[in-house]
Amino acid sequence: MDPSTDPDPESAPGPDEASPGLFDDLLSGEPIFENKEVLRPSYTPRRLPHREEQINNMATILVTALRGDTPSNILIYGKTGTGKTASAKFVSDELETTSQKYEVPCEVQYINCEVTDTQYRVLAQLANKFIDENVAYITEELERLDARRDDLDDGTASIEETAFDDREALDTRIENLEADREEFEPVPMTGWPTDRVYSTFFEAVDYRERVVVIMLDEIDKLVEKSGDDTLYNLSRMNSELENSRVSIMGISNDLKFTDFLDPRVKSSLGEEEIVFPPYDATQLRDILQHRSDIAFKPDTLSEDVIPLCAAFAAQEHGDARRALDLLRTAGELAERDRTENIHEEHVRRAQEKIELDRVVEVVRTLPTQSKLVLYAVILLEENGVHNINTGEVFNIYKRLCAEIDMDVLTQRRVTDLISELDMLGIVNAVVVSKGRYGRTKEMSLSVPLDETKSVLLADSRLGEVEDAQPFVQARFDDS
Repeated sequence: MDPSTDPDPESAPGPDEASPGLFDDLLSGEPIFENKEVLRPSYTPRRLPHREEQINNMATILVTALRGDTPSNILIYGKTGTGKTASAKFVSDELETTSQKYEVPCEVQYINCEVTDTQYRVLAQLANKFIDENVAYITEELERLDARRDDLDDGTASIEETAFDDREALDTRIENLEADREEFEPVPMTGWPTDRVYSTFFEAVDYRERVVVIMLDEIDKLVEKSGDDTLYNLSRMNSELENSRVSIMGISNDLKFTDFLDPRVKSSLGEEEIVFPPYDATQLRDILQHRSDIAFKPDTLSEDVIPLCAAFAAQEHGDARRALDLLRTAGELAERDRTENIHEEHVRRAQEKIELDRVVEVVRTLPTQSKLVLYAVILLEENGVHNINTGEVFNIYKRLCAEIDMDVLTQRRVTDLISELDMLGIVNAVVVSKGRYGRTKEMSLSVPLDETKSVLLADSRLGEVEDAQPFVQARFDDS
């Protein structure tokens, strides 16, 4: 062979190496998205179609903050994807912008209670935010006063121009500010008594004059995890604050969560209530059209894409978040296919992908006992058993427990776990009468078998089961 045509052995990729230009190749196609971020739940749009009434209600309540008064507390209700958080953040941004315009000290502090779900964490996060703000304010003020003092020292300004009676008063003010700055100690995320965290937060928020709206998103998660102590403390603060005022805006997916609150907290918290109804398919189309104009390159969507996304999401109680996820995922699938347009087929594939992702997440986070029950159902289906009954599932479940050294639950408890899997949409279970033999549950799998089995076997405990086949042969043994 001519050596000049022989490829350089050092430059040629080995069998396990990626070829050069891997990403160059992927980047060679035309992008479909102009701005993908507008399709994510974290994006706050400048316009929220079909939520004008709720936005105006919020603004009418919160406008009192711009007059230096305390706004009423607000509770916002609505199912997932009805625009609650996006609307509340939009109104909050407008409130802060207007407060700066009119030089009124007013601010909104946002907390996601699904993440920050204990009284300690909520108070610590708020305390540290106000401590940071106070330290920044003090530092700025010290720089201004130090400059004034320098002007006095070099004779370029007189004491009358400083708003202080004399040089000693200016020095005292600087010393006090420096002492205040030293005293502000950040709250650690664990380790302090809760009453110390509360008093630190209280002193930080009351350090100077301001109206504060505390937005507690998914407030029901906070109450569910740690009771209503946080809400009780926050709702009664104003009677003790001297310089500042605090208002609470709670956002909840659960319309009944206030049933569990102390009556005093409930009456204080629910001074104003705003309900966000689900979107219908027409409203979802408007939302998707508005976002898609910003999200995609021109002429990217075929005409049936938005109506189909809206129709799928309308079936999910009018969930705009689901509709936006669908549209974004359809775009990503089209990009991977190297096509220039998004078609109906991409939306249908996106629907399947999102549903599978949901199933995978639900199955992955099931308790081990529920996973064993589900694995028993899968083993039966794999072996062609139809109309699977509770007794058959229980027999295999017992053997799986023995195999991995787990406690065996009673058949009644296993029946309860099957009902929970049915509620989650993982199995389809119906009660059937067996005449004089009583009643039993018959079930079948409602999710893709292979993917679900893979998720279960990824659990280290279930992965210990070497060979489950013999268990299926024994399914008709006496229980």
